Amino acid sequence: MHERERHRIILSAVQEKSVVTIQDISELTEASEATIRRDIAALHVQGKIRRVRGGAEAVHPPQLGNLAGRPFRVSESVNIDKKRAIARAAVDLCEAGDAIIINGGTTTFQMVHYMAGHRLQVMTNSFAIAEHLVKHSKNTVTVPGGAIYREQSLILSPFDNDAIRNFYARRMFIGAQGVGPLGIMEADALIIQSEQKLMHQADELVVMVDSSKFNRRSSLILCALDRVSVVITDDGIPDEAARMIENAGVRLVVASPVAQNVKEDSSSVA
Repeated sequence: MHERERHRIILSAVQEKSVVTIQDISELTEASEATIRRDIAALHVQGKIRRVRGGAEAVHPPQLGNLAGRPFRVSESVNIDKKRAIARAAVDLCEAGDAIIINGGTTTFQMVHYMAGHRLQVMTNSFAIAEHLVKHSKNTVTVPGGAIYREQSLILSPFDNDAIRNFYARRMFIGAQGVGPLGIMEADALIIQSEQKLMHQADELVVMVDSSKFNRRSSLILCALDRVSVVITDDGIPDEAARMIENAGVRLVVASPVAQNVKEDSSSVA
């Protein structure tokens, strides 16, 4: 990753989360911790961030009320080829006329590029996914009521009486912060609350995660592995993780990232 792109990610990360660690940024950019230290030092000299022990902090701390987890714009370009391959495999599971739920996330967002020729009934709590599908496809799009969280591009509602309870789906597609023996992990309680409400409306749960997520952990469990029907990941999945998925009785789909074979529409969401 080019230095300019690493700097952009670091600046976006500290704007949304006042303090970020060198390890966090190293995972985001797939750069060494030594490289990240140099980047932080350069940005500190420029007055764009403050260097602190083990990481960096914002010069002007963000407003309170943001969700935990990486902001959408920070994560969107991370492991992009893997995410596109996973998304293509996810759309391949859909048949004409299917009703599906797509939870917000940067991996699930990549599904929109392969849905232009489909006619699906889609419920999504992702503002970015809804906007793209409305503009660039003939799919029917439904969104729940609620507040828009700009950083994650999510629509979350605290109320039970919304459009979600009247929508039935064959499958729900979600991303995750991590996958481990205890189940599917997320970073924020509000996100878990929203996802669990959506999960009640779908027969099958399809988890879309790149292979790095099998090495990540979070303190919050969304659901156990036995609630999952399918896990879609890339061919970098560790053998131990593959055995864990299969031993849980979950179907494992491995998608190979081949950038030159990926076909997507030319449009994008700002």
